[in-house]
Amino acid sequence: MNFKTRFLYFLKPIFWGIIIATLIVYGVRLGTALTSRLADDKVASYSESVKKASPAVVNIYSQRYVDSTFNNNKQQLQPTGLGSGIIVDEEGYILTNYHVIKQADQILIALQDGRLFTATVVGSDAITDLAVLQIEGNNLPVIPQNSQYNPQVGDIVLAIGNPYNLGQTITQGVISATGRSGMSSSGRQDFLQTDAAINEGNSGGALINSRGELVGINTSEFYSRNQNISYGISFAIPYQLSQRIMNSLIKDGRVIRGSLGIVAENLDPLLARLWGLKAQNSTIIKEIQEGGPASVAGVEVNDILLKINNIAVENLIFAMDMVAEIPPGTKAVLTVLRKGDEINIDVIIGELSNSPQNAKRE
Repeated sequence: MNFKTRFLYFLKPIFWGIIIATLIVYGVRLGTALTSRLADDKVASYSESVKKASPAVVNIYSQRYVDSTFNNNKQQLQPTGLGSGIIVDEEGYILTNYHVIKQADQILIALQDGRLFTATVVGSDAITDLAVLQIEGNNLPVIPQNSQYNPQVGDIVLAIGNPYNLGQTITQGVISATGRSGMSSSGRQDFLQTDAAINEGNSGGALINSRGELVGINTSEFYSRNQNISYGISFAIPYQLSQRIMNSLIKDGRVIRGSLGIVAENLDPLLARLWGLKAQNSTIIKEIQEGGPASVAGVEVNDILLKINNIAVENLIFAMDMVAEIPPGTKAVLTVLRKGDEINIDVIIGELSNSPQNAKRE
């Protein structure tokens, strides 16, 4: 073995040893850098959204005067209700549920910064279970709002409120469904369904999206008939509807709705097929208020309502909303199907009374 061969024989393992050592050192440094970078990264969080919205979600304590048996029968204030509310305007307007304050003689508002106010009732609407309160204060937090946001099934949402008076609490879920109708005593509005927990005290609180924008007003849980368990089904009033009601209450102190003086329901699919109609586009009139607008105009029970002012009626909720938006005293043209014939009927729209017993009328 000559000198060159010996030199290469000894050099080869040294060369590969240097390469391997370099790779080991570089790998250790790379792993350390990656571990450090992962440690520096923030965990997935909605804390920024909560920080934007939560200061504007208030605790509501309602009180009522009762006769005191310990103080010469003088009336004293006693707590009667617990709920939440949302500051939606710098003028101190607060949105909440009507059922939170409906029996209150005094309403106390507690902000998250510790301030306490006595609120006045601007107006309430029993049909949609909404109320507007107002407080007077400076630098009031206002919840972010986006009238262009359209809730979609699967959107992540957070419910903010004061459940069981534990203090402000955040629960998280998704929008499980939109357009849930028939869940209220009135049956007039569509609800957002969510699996975010809404417990006693959350009523009137905020349902927000991942940007911290107001999505809806938390209203209720759904309970099975046989068990007091909600199974993660909760409902909220959509922001768009609450905004319309709020603006009307601020402007007029009440919600002015048009009325036909009828009770209607969606047509049974089998009957719709017999008439050659699409069931979702057919509404049948079941009751007519004596002396009401429809009665005076000649509308009859079992007339099938097809159009209002030449706009096709999509379903019962759509029809009720259309009639409600027509100013009382205005003429409307109803297109109905009666015994196979389409008939146009002129009706002078009346006004719907803001009371639960009239809620299912249109």
